[in-house]
Amino acid sequence: QVQLVESGGGLVQAGGSLRLSCVASGRTLSSNTMGWFRQTPGKEREFVASIGWNTVWKYYSDSVKGRFTISRDNAKNTVYLQMDSLKPEDTAVYYCAVDLRDYKVPGRTLSTYDSWGQGTQVTVSS
Repeated sequence: QVQLVESGGGLVQAGGSLRLSCVASGRTLSSNTMGWFRQTPGKEREFVASIGWNTVWKYYSDSVKGRFTISRDNAKNTVYLQMDSLKPEDTAVYYCAVDLRDYKVPGRTLSTYDSWGQGTQVTVSS
């Protein structure tokens, strides 16, 4: 069974940066897509970014493109989300997730992903 643990959230001023990490345990995920989603109270969880097993395929939502960068270190079974130029509307709980099917093109929908972390809060003040 895969366990995902996010860290790196916190409070930051608008224009600032944060780097989220998600460490996986239970199995090696070097052949799997990893993704980041976020959710605010009363809203559906939304796609932020995903990265394929080959680290070449990277996809972003329009709202974060050009400001966020997803990366992974397969040797550490870890995926990262570098968030720059943060805006108050980026405030949310951020979740990482994994698609347990091997060698798939990264997806953007919730149903693509099988295991989820517990989330880390990101708050951006204006």
